Amino acid sequence: MPTSVTGKPNSHLSPGMIPRMGNRRQASGFTLIEILVVIVIIGTIVTIALLSMSLVSDDRELVQERTRLVSLFETIQDEAAMQGREFGIEFMVSAYRFVEFDPFTRTWAEVPGEDLFRQRTLPEGMEFELYVDEKRVVLRDEPRQFDDPKKTSMLSGNANYAPHVFVFASGESTVFELRMRRDVNEQELVIRSDIFGDIEIVEDEG
Repeated sequence: MPTSVTGKPNSHLSPGMIPRMGNRRQASGFTLIEILVVIVIIGTIVTIALLSMSLVSDDRELVQERTRLVSLFETIQDEAAMQGREFGIEFMVSAYRFVEFDPFTRTWAEVPGEDLFRQRTLPEGMEFELYVDEKRVVLRDEPRQFDDPKKTSMLSGNANYAPHVFVFASGESTVFELRMRRDVNEQELVIRSDIFGDIEIVEDEG
């Protein structure tokens, strides 16, 4: 028992008031290194979660663009069959547009009065890769120039412009495979069409 300067025991000091050397580390709490380790772990978890959310968002956007393209393709097939018109699709690296063939001038032009079939641009980071009859097509960044109807006639046959994919009034179309990809997350979706214009959506080629 502790004693006073007079040598007498300090009976007024309770055992709980006497500090113990073994409990000093517990009373000091976490060290700076331990706190830094916890911060690093939390930061890593948050980063992984944010990246996962970003990839899911990108996948949905890619699927949305594919769905839009397939819907437009099927719609213009119906237009061709019901009205006896012939259409085409021109693809660029990150865009596409629908065109119509004029049998009187023998030239292609944008579909008149149809905002639905206007040129559309893919979101940033998305690109097309096109195969026609199993051969890869080199796509341009910008659309090609249409032929001048005044310089093109039924007899001259000097037309230069032609779309990549034809959609005929008979219901037939160009055989093609279209790959839509986003390199940042290595995602890719595939669309295929046979000679009858039937669309196949490839979910997983693995």
